[in-house]
Amino acid sequence: MVASSGVEAVRSGRAEGRPTVSVPRVGAEPPRPRSWIRAYVAGLVALDLTAALLAAGAGTAVRFHDALGAPSTAPYLYLFLLLPPVWVLFVQLGGGYERRFVGLGTEEYRRVASAALALTAAVAIGAYAAKFDLARGYLLVTLPLLLLGSLVLRYVRRKALHRRRALGQCMSGVVVVGHRVAAAELIRCLRARPHHGMRVVGVCLPTSDAGEGDAEVEGCPVVGAFPDAADAAALVRADTVAVLACPEMDGAELRRLAWRLEKSGTDLVVASALMEVAGPRTTIRPVAGLPLLHVEHPELAGARRVAKGAFDRCAAALALILLSPLFLVLAVLVRAEDGGPVFFGQTRVGRGGAEFTVYKFRTMVVGAEALKAALRPLNEHNGVLFKMRQDPRVTRVGTWLRRYSLDELPQLVNVLRGEMSLVGPRPPLPEEVARYGHDVRRRLVVKPGLTGLWQISGRSDLSWEESVRLDLRYVENWSLTLDIQILWKTWSAVIRGAGAY
Repeated sequence: MVASSGVEAVRSGRAEGRPTVSVPRVGAEPPRPRSWIRAYVAGLVALDLTAALLAAGAGTAVRFHDALGAPSTAPYLYLFLLLPPVWVLFVQLGGGYERRFVGLGTEEYRRVASAALALTAAVAIGAYAAKFDLARGYLLVTLPLLLLGSLVLRYVRRKALHRRRALGQCMSGVVVVGHRVAAAELIRCLRARPHHGMRVVGVCLPTSDAGEGDAEVEGCPVVGAFPDAADAAALVRADTVAVLACPEMDGAELRRLAWRLEKSGTDLVVASALMEVAGPRTTIRPVAGLPLLHVEHPELAGARRVAKGAFDRCAAALALILLSPLFLVLAVLVRAEDGGPVFFGQTRVGRGGAEFTVYKFRTMVVGAEALKAALRPLNEHNGVLFKMRQDPRVTRVGTWLRRYSLDELPQLVNVLRGEMSLVGPRPPLPEEVARYGHDVRRRLVVKPGLTGLWQISGRSDLSWEESVRLDLRYVENWSLTLDIQILWKTWSAVIRGAGAY
């Protein structure tokens, strides 16, 4: 294999003590885009055309159902044929087909929504300029259906892509540039989340470390030192080079690396040292000719917090009303098993360190807390949490309730009382908080949540460090939009029942 021999050449150069390695490139022309990317984008175009045809047909049928053959409807038949290619053009201009956005995150959906707004404005301005009396009923049906159809079809296609990635297909090769510990953490993170579509195929370490120690990092080969990154990426056919935060890769080195990668068309991504800060909080501010990264403080008070509180309480009140029949059924099941109390109250720590009583459907035998000390040596969770996959204290009904998180539903009362939020960090026990370090106490600046990033990312299967990292990420980047996204993803996490014990 050419790539394998290239890796061996890089390694042999390090073994001879050379600080950098000159490796011949694989081919003189830039590598072609992977076929699955082209097929995926072509599929998105077909889906957008389909959504536009269905929306235009529905708008015409609804508005002119009793006069489809009349001469006045002729312009709308032309619109039926014209709308699909025009919609695809607007999505293309809005960046809705850029491969760096498709398949992951919300940016793809945001760009499609922006394209729909731009199309709406263009239609309104065009109709006014042409003095064409466009039926408002047609617009009110067609354009919303157009946007909804495209978003739904893209979501379905994205889920299909995620299933293929879980099988190791449709992945992009990545060469990681960074120190050994940071590179190992990134490799583990990407392996745990294959739906991101990145597979590490090589690691470049600092020159002082590249020729020493283990030739692999988490099973991935060390393919060179920092100066070898561009050549190593070409040799192992990587699509992307990911540079982690390290002092050796300063602005000048990154610029030179970008120039070398430009020749092969390889993407370059750089991880900020502010790992948990992202999105609208970070902007590039040019100062004295330097592109400085400006970091806004998280909005932990003010109007946004008031809006979040109002949303939480209104949603909790509505959920309690709608779920009241389910509450009655679950109460009967819990009481019927052993005659014990239906609800379980426990002291938890909320925002600012204030303690409150959290409510759950009882899932353990009566007196379970007294048995905890004897079971502590069997704890399967690292950190300050106590978790067991086969906890003998859990009842039969409790196992089922925990699997689908139904035992958490009474916490809607805590949300209604303002002690919790629908979305937030996991509510900790007082003894857990007593063992918190300084950084971990950052979790307490917001209300704990009924669900959160920890809920949709593996629940009890997560390590203590991973749980803390997710909670801190939420604190640093919370918004009402993020809450809605987490609530939406919670349904699939609950149905799968992964990590629930």
